[in-house]
Amino acid sequence: MRHINAGLELAPLLEKIAYDAGKQILRVYAQANINAGSKADKSPVTAADLLAHESIVRGLNATFPGVPVVSEEDEASLAWRLPTGCYWLVDPLDGTKEFLNRNGDFTVNIALIENGQATFGMVYAPAHDTFYWGGAGLGAAIREKGVVRALLGLRSEDKSGDRSGIPAEGSAGRLRVVASKSHLNEETQTFIQQLGDAELVQAGSSLKFCTIARGQADLYPRLGPTCEWDTAAAHAVLEGAGGVVLDIHGQPLHYGKANVLNPWFVAAARAENARSALRLNAANLPLPQPAAQKPDHD
Repeated sequence: MRHINAGLELAPLLEKIAYDAGKQILRVYAQANINAGSKADKSPVTAADLLAHESIVRGLNATFPGVPVVSEEDEASLAWRLPTGCYWLVDPLDGTKEFLNRNGDFTVNIALIENGQATFGMVYAPAHDTFYWGGAGLGAAIREKGVVRALLGLRSEDKSGDRSGIPAEGSAGRLRVVASKSHLNEETQTFIQQLGDAELVQAGSSLKFCTIARGQADLYPRLGPTCEWDTAAAHAVLEGAGGVVLDIHGQPLHYGKANVLNPWFVAAARAENARSALRLNAANLPLPQPAAQKPDHD
């Protein structure tokens, strides 16, 4: 097996694989009519999902032979989802609803999972031709319009590195909370209301994490069902930018669990932002976990 614990050396290899998958997606996106079927969980699936899946699996197998690939679009591959060991976790097209709505907020997601941790992630937004990559301890970066720059997870008015927590109400540092374009449920709205005078930023798919990583938002509460492949790649990118993803008990998210569903979580540019938000919502926590719910594919 090829040695893959090579940090940012992974970036150009995964960028090419993600780009090739993105080309398949955009071919379908350009069609006048996009036909969508339904999976067993009633979530939509299109030819773009399947073409991107085939492209990614082909690319990963050729580049990293012997490393298992777990994909949303291959139920048999879920057998490789283990709490130990090394495998790729892939969502070929995250945000199928955004894809069908033609708003551009859909992504290709490839994550390296090692012993239950998302150690490196590549997120590609084909409609925006923008790549995000990174991992904890490795840093994070964005390629946008051909220009590569580091991601620090700090907003433009806060480059000092101050990490004191949620900004005071009415301050120049008003908290920006990113939430789903397609799914903003009652639990999430209640959570956001407890944060005070927060500004709501909307984004789809794994771009919600990337919005934080690039300094355009501070917090992303997800009080609804998601699957591990929905979060892993962008989780790694956000950690590379200095951010965190914590469950409602303040513990880091893990991968390869018996249940493919994630617990409800809060992603943030700063650990203190996440913990402050959880403290402000202490009266509503712990919230019931969505083990029996179906994931939202936004």
